[in-house]
Amino acid sequence: MDSLARLKRYMNDNAPLILDGGLATELAEQGTNLQGDPLWGSGLLHTNPQIIRDVHYRFLVSGADVISTATYQASVPGFMDHLNLSSERARELLMSGVHLAKEAVERFVSECHHTGRMHPLVAGSVGPYGAILLDGSEYTGAYAAKMSIEEFKDWHRPRMECLAAAGADLFAMETIPSIKEAQALIELLKEFPNSSAWLSFSCKDQMCISDGSPFSIAVQLANRSSQLVAVGVNCCSPLLVEPLLESGQSLRGLDMSWVVYPNSGEEWVREQGI
Repeated sequence: MDSLARLKRYMNDNAPLILDGGLATELAEQGTNLQGDPLWGSGLLHTNPQIIRDVHYRFLVSGADVISTATYQASVPGFMDHLNLSSERARELLMSGVHLAKEAVERFVSECHHTGRMHPLVAGSVGPYGAILLDGSEYTGAYAAKMSIEEFKDWHRPRMECLAAAGADLFAMETIPSIKEAQALIELLKEFPNSSAWLSFSCKDQMCISDGSPFSIAVQLANRSSQLVAVGVNCCSPLLVEPLLESGQSLRGLDMSWVVYPNSGEEWVREQGI
């Protein structure tokens, strides 16, 4: 059974699928200092891949059905600039994010897997363009006004190519702050016809995503893609989740699930980089 078939089978059972936790939070708990790091946790794919593999494994042991790769803030240009890698090596490093997650899944299945629990899936994390700007703009979407749909697609394409080639079970298009960037990702997803994804937005209040667009419009946009299995919100206060979902509930397609993973309520502080 392929990954999409397995995913839909479990989703059709109407049981919630448990995602992993915050990778950077867990890394910090292990003593890793990511403050001010332009690559955030993705740089550890190069400098300390074992700690990434171990964090994935701990999430699985804790009950995660889906783990996300350490590629949220990763990009081919970013790896080339900050790690002094060639384009080919940068692509290999991006792919290693999937390989490490899959190795953790294989270890978990062989050592701890219980009959009746779904075989865990690996989601290739696709963070917003704003994450590389290091100014918190993935929580405002202000940069979208200066970029076209095609420019967004050109920037996201190499990372999605690497994640798909490495065998990610689906894409996690997450913390997307603007309708324009979401539209670009949905269009780009068509270039990967054998792939599925979820689309999750950062939000500013109980009704709107970060660029000020109503969340209900974001839900309608997601409904246009047959490759999206879920739409929702992440990296926002838990207090915003219920009203946001209620605002889009009547517009959500019958085959579209919700995906929700808020933070604990803190806000990003630009001066501190956290």
